[in-house]
Amino acid sequence: MGKLYVVGIGPGAHEHISPAALAAIEEADLVVGYQTYMLLVRKLIKGKDKVQTGMTEEIGRARMAVDEAANGKVVAIISSGDAGVYGMATLMFEVLKERGWQQGDAPDIQVIPGMTALNACASLVGAPLGHDSCMISLSDLLTPWDIIERRIEAAASSDFVIGLYNPASGRRQRQIVRAQQIVSQYRDPTTPVALIKSAYRHRQKVVKTDLEHMIDYEIGMLTTVLIGSTQTYMYEGYMVTPRGYHHKYDLESGTANPGQRPGFGLNTETLS
Repeated sequence: MGKLYVVGIGPGAHEHISPAALAAIEEADLVVGYQTYMLLVRKLIKGKDKVQTGMTEEIGRARMAVDEAANGKVVAIISSGDAGVYGMATLMFEVLKERGWQQGDAPDIQVIPGMTALNACASLVGAPLGHDSCMISLSDLLTPWDIIERRIEAAASSDFVIGLYNPASGRRQRQIVRAQQIVSQYRDPTTPVALIKSAYRHRQKVVKTDLEHMIDYEIGMLTTVLIGSTQTYMYEGYMVTPRGYHHKYDLESGTANPGQRPGFGLNTETLS
């Protein structure tokens, strides 16, 4: 029986590709992917059969990979970051569903996790994801803009740290401006913001700014935008979102604050 690996390669740097992803690529008879991502793993796929296509050709890649795996090949289809986060994994299952595939049918499918772009970007600026966070893509190519706007407002009003994927492109600039306007209804202008382009890749660029000034900088398709919550702060150049330990414990002694008990729910009556 053929095998289909859906592989997340992380941000692209070899040291951030998991051993499981490396093993899947090594085992593969055929490697399939978007040409930019194939370039990131070119040393790993040297000498292998490969198919690479351009942007907006995801459906063709998915169908071809399923066909080849169903015919007995070991196929690795690759995504940057994690294949299940704005990647190829969902589309692979949609193609399988379209064909009536069931457990036990050929091909066998396995999703190999990878470091998401949000994780990679966060590591470059400190610890911005220390508390509740969410990811929203600003691309309206597949999702109506009114739905995206509602999600931004819900995330902003709920005080999530917000990671914005696909914030802008050459033809699409208004969305990031509108996102800033929505978040600004709920957050202080000095809220920390990080703009990370091509994390752990060639031409990596990191900008640390604030909500008021974030759109003063270049933002494109390769940029991930991290907007802090109301609790996020900058410390020695690092962006930090506290988990909330200071509510419950004295950080110097490690003992519980008055009215708090280790292992029990936070007693908010003691907080002012």
